[in-house]
This record gives sequence, structure tokens and C-alpha cells, in this order.
Amino acid sequence: MSTENALLTILVEKIQTDSLVLPTLPEIAIKIREAADDPDANLVSMADVIAQDPALSARMIKVANSAFMGRSVKVETLNQAVTRIGLRQIKNIATAIAMEQLFVSKNELVREYMEKSWQKTVNVACVAMATMQIWLKENKHASINIDTLTLVALVHSIGTLPILTEAERHEEVFANPSFLEAAIKRMAGKLGGAIMRSWEFTGEFIQVAENWNNLAFQPEQVSYIDFVRIGAIYNKVLGKNADTNELLAPYEERGVIPSLDFFNSEEFNEALNDVKSVFA
Repeated sequence: MSTENALLTILVEKIQTDSLVLPTLPEIAIKIREAADDPDANLVSMADVIAQDPALSARMIKVANSAFMGRSVKVETLNQAVTRIGLRQIKNIATAIAMEQLFVSKNELVREYMEKSWQKTVNVACVAMATMQIWLKENKHASINIDTLTLVALVHSIGTLPILTEAERHEEVFANPSFLEAAIKRMAGKLGGAIMRSWEFTGEFIQVAENWNNLAFQPEQVSYIDFVRIGAIYNKVLGKNADTNELLAPYEERGVIPSLDFFNSEEFNEALNDVKSVFA
């Protein structure tokens, strides 16, 4: 049996027996989410939790000063940053920023794959967020919001992590990117859903993680999965060899984007650059 087939067999068996080790949510993210869910939570207590992680604190100040949050007076302290971002948004934005901590490895080859995987995820998230930001201008009373999308988009491909971690024990498979892509395409959705459930995330997170790359799954109403898919199509992560306009046409019909020329517009590109400033 080839190494590739052996790894595939191991992965399938571990998934079936629920014995595959799933990544855990970063500790700081857990603390932030618990603090945000506390009915007595306030901006000061939230700042105290975030302050436990100096790197995250610095990133939150950077986010607060990003073009995405508006071009206002520069903030210099964590308390000011948390106040500008707001209690409603801080839970998902801080968790999203902390997610990057998961995409690390001591193995140089694996680390390279994980860094590429994270960058792809960020690229998808940026396009998804920029698209929703513009869509919300015409759909102000929608039940979906951009701070939830930020996190949904950054965990949409989380199912790739346990596959890469398991593959770390078989370095030679990294010489065959097409095999890894096939393994990820086949199993990442199921694993992503399992990870979301283990993290006790709600329905939309599970729905996106399990189905974002399954175009046969189509929700009736415009939802987070539409924006994630648009980001994935735009970045050639989804439908890599297909016609981009053909894949995007249904989203024009659903009213998620105004036209197929939308992505060439000044409005979209300005919004995209603003969103990118969050992750710079």
C-alpha cells in the first residue's frame, strides 16, 4: 500500500471511530468567549481578559485603528481599542484573530503548508467581508452581520488542520500536493463540522464548515455560506478550474452581488483594501 493510501485509510478509520485528534480552540479565545457571554460583561472586564495575551492586545489595537473600523482618531490603549470595536463585535473579532495560533507546526514542511492554508483562509475572509459590507448597505435589517461573518469565514476550512497534523507523521506525502488536496476535499467538511461541534459553536458555523465547498447545498435565504463561497470562488479556492463568472452568476441572481462586474468596481476594491488592513 502506498504511503498516500495508507494515510487516507488511517484518516478514514479515525474519523469513523471518532479517534482523530481535533484542534482545540486557543485558550485566550475560550476566555474571551466566556467573558463576552457573561451577562455582567462590560468593556473594562473584556479588556482585562484580552490583556492576558500581549500579542492579541497589540493586534486588537491595530484592528481598532484599521480602515475597516473607520478613519477616526487613532487609539493607543487596549481600553480605547475595545471601546471602539464594541462589546458585540469583540467576541468574534478577537476569536478570529486568535485562530492564527492554530496554524503552526515545528515541522518546516508542515508549517509551510499551514501558513499557506491560513493565508488562503484570510484571503477568502477578506473578500467575503468586503462583499457583505456593501450588501448590508441595501439590506440593513438582515439577520446576518459582518462580525459573525469574520469568524465564520476564518473557520470555514478548519477541517484541513487535523488532516495536515496527521500527515505530519508521513512527511513524504507533502511531496504530492494533489494527494493532500484530494484528502482535504474528501474529508475536511466532515472534520470541520466535528470541530465546530466540539467547540460548541452554533448552527451557521457548522453549516459553513461542512458545506461551503459543496455547491449542491443551497440555503433558501442569503446566508453566511454565500459570502464565504464568493470569497472562495474569487480566490480560486473553490472551482479552481471552472469559469469564475459561471460560478458567480447564481449570486447575482440571489442579489448577493449587483453584477458580475462588481469585483472590478472602485467600491468593492476600496472595501477589500479596508478589510485587508485588519489582517495586515
